[in-house]
Amino acid sequence: MNGQSVTVELGPNGIEVDGRPVTAHLEEVEGTPIYLLTIGGTLHRLAVVRHEGRGQYSIWTDDNRFEVEALDERRRAIREMTGKNAAAAGPAPVVAPMPGLVVRVNVQLGDEVQPGQPLVVIEAMKMENELRATAAGKVSAVRAQPGAVVEKGSVLVELTS
Repeated sequence: MNGQSVTVELGPNGIEVDGRPVTAHLEEVEGTPIYLLTIGGTLHRLAVVRHEGRGQYSIWTDDNRFEVEALDERRRAIREMTGKNAAAAGPAPVVAPMPGLVVRVNVQLGDEVQPGQPLVVIEAMKMENELRATAAGKVSAVRAQPGAVVEKGSVLVELTS
């Protein structure tokens, strides 16, 4: 949120924000982009605009505007492992964020790739995970093969500038 990471967990014990329990309730005002958020007895009126791209929002409350990217736990872990939050120094290798089965390899040796381009699909915990290029580059090695079982951290595709 505005460049800062905030962890919100919804679980059997309620809501926690950065590890602290919070009493909160969110209600949508039908037919509008307005939400009513009550936190610890204080009501906040939010205007929420969803942008293109997964989990991208602008949220206005009072005199503040927040640019927010909502990530589930799996996407956050993938982002941390691939270093997407770090400054890009060139194309990073695509690594398996968790153990799984390679379902599809979408590139071949020598292919030019663009940021966000899907390179490999692995299946883990009965879900397909599409791994994408973090920067433009050229495929210098393909280490993944469909049907292969990979361990967490295995290099699947290497890229060069």
